[in-house]
Amino acid sequence: MDLVLNVADYYFFTPYVYPASWPEDGALRQIISLLVVTNLGAAVLYLGLGAISYYFIFDHNLMKHPHFLENQVWREIKYAMTSLPWISIPTVALFFAEVRGYSKLYDNVADSPLGWPGLFLSMISFLFFTDMCIYWIHRFLHHKLIYKLFHKPHHIWKIPTPFASHAFHPVDGFLQGMPYHIYPFLFPLHKVLYLALYVFVNIWTISIHDGDYRVPGALTTVINGSAHHTDHHLFFDYNYGQYFTLWDRLGGSYRHPSALMGKGPHDLIRKLQAEGKLGNDEAKPNGQVNGRAQRGVTCKEE
Repeated sequence: MDLVLNVADYYFFTPYVYPASWPEDGALRQIISLLVVTNLGAAVLYLGLGAISYYFIFDHNLMKHPHFLENQVWREIKYAMTSLPWISIPTVALFFAEVRGYSKLYDNVADSPLGWPGLFLSMISFLFFTDMCIYWIHRFLHHKLIYKLFHKPHHIWKIPTPFASHAFHPVDGFLQGMPYHIYPFLFPLHKVLYLALYVFVNIWTISIHDGDYRVPGALTTVINGSAHHTDHHLFFDYNYGQYFTLWDRLGGSYRHPSALMGKGPHDLIRKLQAEGKLGNDEAKPNGQVNGRAQRGVTCKEE
């Protein structure tokens, strides 16, 4: 994060914001700057990537589903934008530790014990390490003593849109994001690669909420895609993983996506349309659709 902070200092904070008496390496200045940069960056990534996914990838036909809530898109955005500032507070504490040199982040490939192969290995280990951690954190958040306190708000969205990707309770959002920030304190990682992976994580988080259920056939049982994660929202105690299905298989929580078996949200919509059970208000242009599930159309209640 010091790379981002240095750029922000050079082009904005130093010439336009802070007095000359505030040194760039001052702790208070760094904390304030990190809060600004983190909140602005999170909002830009969430709203920007979410909008691209919503308008160009998300299938708006899913808004006809009985479990799609009234004003859901706006509610997702409002919840996320309310939570992100709170999530940023403990996140900035970790970023501050990085900036002060307590992590194992490095600047040059030559600093890696394995050189260029080390970059590739660190990328792979980052994905598998964070996937493992998020699986167990996510599963912990589904414990009956924890779920209603922190994770239930995210499961309001039975048929999520890309904007549901960051619509978490602040504690939930920080806990599930924590593995990304802990990794560079445990393992060497190039600073530029860390930033690239941070952007990738946001793209992936949005992608598993985007309603695009297509997965290459050979990867269906390996990659935890949108179809897998939609079943998690619908059926609650399956498919906790982030990128892969490995830990769900080891933990006995894997469920083959219903959308890939002809039993998914699109199939239900087509069935209800054929039966004449979807009224004219089911797909309003502004996304204001169903307020509750129709009789006979259920998913597991938490």
